[in-house]
Amino acid sequence: MATKAARIKAGFTLGGEQAEADPLAGHAFVESGLYEVIADRRDTRCFLIGRTGSGKSAALQHLEDTEPDHVIRISPEDLSLPYITDLQVIKYMDSLDVKLDLFWIALWKHVLLVEIIRHRYGVTSPETKQRFLTSLKERLIRQPGKQAALEYLEEFEGKFWIDADERVREITDRFTERLGADSSVATSLAPVSVKGSLSALTEQTTESRSEMADRYQRIVNETQLSKLNQMLTVLNEEILDEANFTYIVIDDLDRDWVDERLSNDLIRCLFRTVLDMQRVENLKIVVALRSNIFQELDFGASGGQEEKFRALMLEMRWTGALLEEILDERVKLAAESSNLPAKTFKDLTPHANNTRGNPIQYILQRTLLRPRDAIAFANQCFSVAAGKHRLSWDDIHAAERQYSANRLLALRDEWKQTYPGIDQVVLKFRGAPARMTRGEFQDRLDECMLLMTAPEFTGVRWMTDLSRAMWESSADTASWNELYQPLLSLLYRIGLVGCAISGSAAPLFFADDALLVESESTVDRCEWFHVHRMFHRALDVSRAGERKEQQQAFASGETGSRISVHN
Repeated sequence: MATKAARIKAGFTLGGEQAEADPLAGHAFVESGLYEVIADRRDTRCFLIGRTGSGKSAALQHLEDTEPDHVIRISPEDLSLPYITDLQVIKYMDSLDVKLDLFWIALWKHVLLVEIIRHRYGVTSPETKQRFLTSLKERLIRQPGKQAALEYLEEFEGKFWIDADERVREITDRFTERLGADSSVATSLAPVSVKGSLSALTEQTTESRSEMADRYQRIVNETQLSKLNQMLTVLNEEILDEANFTYIVIDDLDRDWVDERLSNDLIRCLFRTVLDMQRVENLKIVVALRSNIFQELDFGASGGQEEKFRALMLEMRWTGALLEEILDERVKLAAESSNLPAKTFKDLTPHANNTRGNPIQYILQRTLLRPRDAIAFANQCFSVAAGKHRLSWDDIHAAERQYSANRLLALRDEWKQTYPGIDQVVLKFRGAPARMTRGEFQDRLDECMLLMTAPEFTGVRWMTDLSRAMWESSADTASWNELYQPLLSLLYRIGLVGCAISGSAAPLFFADDALLVESESTVDRCEWFHVHRMFHRALDVSRAGERKEQQQAFASGETGSRISVHN
């Protein structure tokens, strides 16, 4: 009976790979130093940046579970933003290059402000709304300096209790009505409504595009933020106190919730709004965003304040030791419900030895040091080992092929929006040696650049930018760095390849040193280029010499990555 109870059951897992579908997330959360910064009410760092699977959503979910009475979650999908960006007048202004930043900022401030008030006073009906408004107005009426806030409350008092998406539509409709009410614009657009068809708008425009753009820009620039900004003062002095400290968490900004052309503008303006709202003392807004999307945000368009936003960044980084701790916590919970006598992940893995190496190290070396990777590999191993007492090395190797194929697909999905056709670039490393000389690596890069001539390749635009030096007349005299460093930098950043300074040195990847290949002198010293072990099986990478490296690592006592948590 004891033997039967000690077997790994079919379906045994260490939880889901995504926080929203992970039954163990709330009970097996490992509080790193980074989470402490997120939860710290006085720490101003609030932009949680990381790759997919790095634990951003899990951290926000844990904050919500830990502080249920103090957290407001806002989902972009619930804000009717597609309704706004689909309005023909918005599309038309975008086609004229009208800067809509002030409108987007006003919209974000309005949404956040009303959500805070609803949460603070439990405004869920016209009755509760009226009680709140009456009480607040009585306090503000004796403070002349806050009359603009009173006007704001009176303007929107009938809308505080309705759902957020309806309020977003309300404020947008008012904006478009202002466009239609403007005599100079109305003359050019009449008799077409501002909600009319784009073709009709275009046909009835008799003035030059620049003149129309100037008129629209003037109306946008007249967006009244003064009342909203005065309400922020009221929020700080009259509504939120220490007992009612409020977190707002905003996640899922990487989903297809709005037109791609406008999404970066909306996110950038959200960041500006969060920065401005930090003046509210008992409020902390935490925004999670994928690394590649953050890199695309054009902060220069908002006055060149990129360094201010970077100062508020929290970059999700993990060590091998922390990932092992995550696996241990999950094994402890999952094993208990499955009658497995295991307290740590090590209890379910084969013993380390000089021939095979360390199994936990082997698994973690095939991750990009993200919780999702480690959990996915472990789950795949348990799927193969169903019915056994513990994993064997054969189970780990058998699970690796499917795991590697899945991670390759995940890499494509993570980066395809930013780099269309990235999967075709990655496939140029199929069959490559695990350790490539500079010449071998250069041949692969040349093949990647030649994809521009393939009719089915969808990444011509970005590949043109990265390979420009190769096609220019000076290519014959250009250095290796000038020709290949831009593409190397991309492959390094997405985690596909790493570099080694000498033949005896272990390769460094992006998780080890994010800026390694940005230095020309360092790239010049790189002798070897490695495909990350995560993708070896999926790309049929030659693994000659790999076991010798494992034996050397085991003998030297290495059990995890060199990187540390960056907080």
